[in-house]
Amino acid sequence: MIKKARKSEKITAIFGEWEETILWSCLSGMMGAVYVPEGEKVRSAMAVLGDFCFLAGEPNRELALGSSVWGKKDYMILIPQNESWEEIIAACHQSRMKKITRYATKKDTVFEKQKLQEAVCLLPDGCELKKMDEELFRICLGEVWCKDLVSQFSDYRAYERMGMGFAIVHGAEVVCGASSYSSYPGGIEVEIDTRKDWRRKNLAYICGAKLILGCLERGLYPSWDAHSRASLALAEKLGYQFSHSYCAYEVYGEAMDCRRE
Repeated sequence: MIKKARKSEKITAIFGEWEETILWSCLSGMMGAVYVPEGEKVRSAMAVLGDFCFLAGEPNRELALGSSVWGKKDYMILIPQNESWEEIIAACHQSRMKKITRYATKKDTVFEKQKLQEAVCLLPDGCELKKMDEELFRICLGEVWCKDLVSQFSDYRAYERMGMGFAIVHGAEVVCGASSYSSYPGGIEVEIDTRKDWRRKNLAYICGAKLILGCLERGLYPSWDAHSRASLALAEKLGYQFSHSYCAYEVYGEAMDCRRE
């Protein structure tokens, strides 16, 4: 059995100096949760927030399987602390997984505000850049392609209190958004999504610049962890610096028939 763990120095120590803000959200108790095997001395732990799962300490098969926590989710990203965890993930999930490379950026970027302000001015005619309000929150929550912009927050009040975001609107439709996937003490983890038919129009660049400026105004750090080289390229265009690459595992449920983009 797996149980939810209370915040403690011992649990934090299991994860060591892991610099991932989604993990920090879980360890701080701000969002997400940490789980440990029940009835054992705490030697391993799993932090879960949204689609992300961090596995640390002594490799544990029950944590790697995670089914009692993930429920019927069709997609998860498992991030192992070391090669021993990689081996147990591979043994547990076999054909339902795909090994990928993700790209971390440095957590101390000093942004060029003038450049970001110039980026915001590139907004195409007919489009409007709006702060994420309750109406836009509901719209994003109801659209599969942009749900991740807001879906980790229980409701708009929680989002308003802990997160922030902006959306590009064309007519009555949201076509791009940059928002907080999650929040941690002192910052947010950036999520940017563009509707397929509006891609390659600089919208993600514009929206991302506006979100970074908004974070700087509020004294928050907009952390960026890239899922792909394209995401890393966009981050670097906005001023981020590459830190390191790391392996992760996409795990798919039986009902999963697509891949995260």
